Amino acid sequence: MIQVESADQFLKQVSGSVAEGERIRLCLQCGSCSGVCPFGFAMEFPPQAIIASLRAGELKPMLDTDSIWLCVSCYACTNVCPAKIPLTPGLLSSVKAEKLMKSSVPTELQDALVNARKYGNTVGESPRKRADWAADFTVEVPILAKTKKPVDVLWYVGDYPSYHARVQQVTRATAKIFKALGVSFGILGPEEQSDGDVFHLAGERGLFELLASKNAKTFEKYEFKEIVTTDPHAYNTFKHEYPKLGYRFPVRHYAQFLHAHLDRLRSLMKNKLEARVAYHDPCGLGRANDNHIYEEPREIIEAIPGAELVEMGHNRTTSICCGGGGGGMWLDGFAWEKAGTRTSEWRIHEAVAAGAQILAVACPYETPRFDDAVKSTNHAKDIAVKDIAELVADAIQG
Repeated sequence: MIQVESADQFLKQVSGSVAEGERIRLCLQCGSCSGVCPFGFAMEFPPQAIIASLRAGELKPMLDTDSIWLCVSCYACTNVCPAKIPLTPGLLSSVKAEKLMKSSVPTELQDALVNARKYGNTVGESPRKRADWAADFTVEVPILAKTKKPVDVLWYVGDYPSYHARVQQVTRATAKIFKALGVSFGILGPEEQSDGDVFHLAGERGLFELLASKNAKTFEKYEFKEIVTTDPHAYNTFKHEYPKLGYRFPVRHYAQFLHAHLDRLRSLMKNKLEARVAYHDPCGLGRANDNHIYEEPREIIEAIPGAELVEMGHNRTTSICCGGGGGGMWLDGFAWEKAGTRTSEWRIHEAVAAGAQILAVACPYETPRFDDAVKSTNHAKDIAVKDIAELVADAIQG
C-alpha cells in the first residue's frame, strides 16, 4: 500500500484493496453506518462523512483528524450497509493505514505494534514464557516441538490467553476440557506468534503479513487435523485472511469445537451452576464472520446443569462491541479522552438489566475488559464475568 495524495487515488486504493471494495462508489449516504457505530457520535469523520468527503475531493481534512482510532472494527457499519460496502476491512482500515504511514498513531497502539514486531506478541513478553501458564498445571499440555507427534488438534492459544493472568484461567479451563474429552492436542508454545488480526484491521498490512508468514511456516511443520483457536479474532484471520496469502488450514473456534462434542459434554457436566447467564456475542464470531456463530455458544450454556440463559437487549447481529477490536484493546485511554465512555460499561448495564448473574463470553479480550467494567459501574456484587470454557470446566465432575 502506497501513501495516497488525492481523494480519487484513495477511492481507487480502497476499491482494489478488498473484495467488492468498488462498492464504495454505491454509497447511498443513508447514514446507517454512522448511526450504528458505537463511537460515531464522537468521530469527526464517521464512515458516512468519510465517503462524503472523498466524493467532494477532500482528503486532507479527514486525515488531519485522529478520530478514526475510535473505530474498534466491530463490523456494525458493514453489517447494516444497504449497499453492501465492506466498510470495516476496506474503507476504515485504509484510513488507518494512511494514518500509520503518517506516523499518526496513539502511543498505546504504537507500543503494541512494536511489541508484536519485536517479540511476536502484543504484550511485550518473551516468547520463551509463552507456555509458562502450563507449568506445574494439573493437566499435561504437550508442546509439539518437544513431543514431535501427530495430533488431532493444534491448539492456537494466542497472546492474551498465554500471558494475561486473568485470561490464563480460561486457558487452563480449556485444557481441562480437552483432557476430559480425551482430545489429542498440542500447542506451539514459544513458536507461536500473534495471529495479526488487530494489525490487519488497524491498517498495518506489512506486520500482519510478516506474522502470518511465520505462523504458517510453523503450522506446516506439524501433523494435525485442525486448528482450534481460543480467540475469535485468530479464528477469523486464519479462516478469511491467511488464505488470501496462500495459507490454508482447517480451523474452528473452541465454541464450535465444544458444540460438536456437546453430547459427550452433557454426560460429563454434573455440577450445577444455578444462575441466570447472559451471553455476549463477540464481533469476531458474529458480524465479522460469514457463518455467524450465534447459536452454538448459547446451546453450550443451556446444556450446563442449572444454567438459565437470558438475553440482553442487544444480541446477535446487534451485539454491542466490548471495545477491544481493531486496536481498541490498547486505546482505552484515547477512547475515554475522546468519547468519555466505554462500550464495555454499556454491556454490563445491559446484562444487569436483563437479570443476569453471570455474563458469559467467548473471547480473551472480554474477561479483563468486562471485569474492569463490572468494577467501574459498581456492579461487582450483582454480576460475575466468566468465559464459556470456565463454566463448562466448572460443570465437569471431578
